[in-house]
Amino acid sequence: MKLVLAICLTALAAVLPAEALVPGAAGEGDPFAAYLFPPERVMSHSLELGLDDAQKTAIKNEVQNVQGKFVDLQFALQAESEKMIRLLQEKPVDETKVLAEVDRILALEKDIKKMQVTLLVRVKNILTPAQQAKLTELQKAGAK
Repeated sequence: MKLVLAICLTALAAVLPAEALVPGAAGEGDPFAAYLFPPERVMSHSLELGLDDAQKTAIKNEVQNVQGKFVDLQFALQAESEKMIRLLQEKPVDETKVLAEVDRILALEKDIKKMQVTLLVRVKNILTPAQQAKLTELQKAGAK
């Protein structure tokens, strides 16, 4: 019982950051942050970077494409989390059902993270090497 609860709590803790992340958010200690650029950061430095209208539109389109999917996944994740809570409240806890629910939650988390990385890669590929270098300089300088 304690092992099942520990596994579930670990799984739920792993899910929380995925829920909290907005597409493209790269936080402190993120090993990929130095190589990828959140769309919000790119757009907030659009003048400094010299983004043209086509680049701005392409970034906007990528973000809009992800937002709808992200909302759907967030709702699905919330529903699965509620199911997990109900399963954990049972006495006794059905380990098989709980572990199956963990698999569903982790699959949704994986989909969310994969979508976030896809967005970041696409935004980076819209930028020229010079624009990427400028953003890297801004990140090192602590600009947000």
